[in-house]
Amino acid sequence: MKNYIIVGTKLIQLKFKGMVRFIAKTTVGQKFWMSMTGLFLIIFLAVHLTANLMLVFDDTGELYNRTVHFMTTNPFIRIMEPILALGFIVHIILATVLTLRNQTMRPQKYHMQKLSHTGSWASRNMYILGATVLAFLVLHVINFWVVLRFGDPGSVVYDGVEMENAYKMVATLFAMPLYSVIYIIAIIGLAYHISHGFWSAFQTIGWSNDIWRKRLTAVAYAYAILIAIGFSIIPVYFLVK
Repeated sequence: MKNYIIVGTKLIQLKFKGMVRFIAKTTVGQKFWMSMTGLFLIIFLAVHLTANLMLVFDDTGELYNRTVHFMTTNPFIRIMEPILALGFIVHIILATVLTLRNQTMRPQKYHMQKLSHTGSWASRNMYILGATVLAFLVLHVINFWVVLRFGDPGSVVYDGVEMENAYKMVATLFAMPLYSVIYIIAIIGLAYHISHGFWSAFQTIGWSNDIWRKRLTAVAYAYAILIAIGFSIIPVYFLVK
């Protein structure tokens, strides 16, 4: 049985085993998977932002605590957690492999003379932006996920159901100016990362041409701005409050 895979402008015909080998071992295949995991993480960001905005919709904390309790006890969400973690890991590994390969193959002279004149700032610094976001992600996971799972964030009771007081934990962290500033800087870095990664992912998997490239670029910038403003509102809200 033969299959076709479209990557960029290339239509490649492969048998099933050949397709698996192609995706796993070739540069084009690795770019394909990096793009797919990137789009998956972009969808996750929209869900994450929706949940986090509950922090500013209800200053009693009940709405956010109920949201967190649902997400930490729902079986489907629990199944998605390791899939999400795998998506992050695959995306980071492939980005590292492809970046190192590009640096090895690109002559230094060409790099110095030409790279600064091609592409946007975000496209030229995708790995640096990604590394910055990763550093903050580790800090974020330690302060939130680890505390919720293994620490003692305190508890509240609503309608006879005891749940973690996640709202108080978040409010305490965002009341610290240094943490809030670091958070906002990381979110801005993430927005820049998305502004290029969103449309380039579609281009890599072949869903882009000259017309759609402009449209996807516009959507990418709009989504990146939404993510930057949406997440930044939260620490600002608590600092002002």
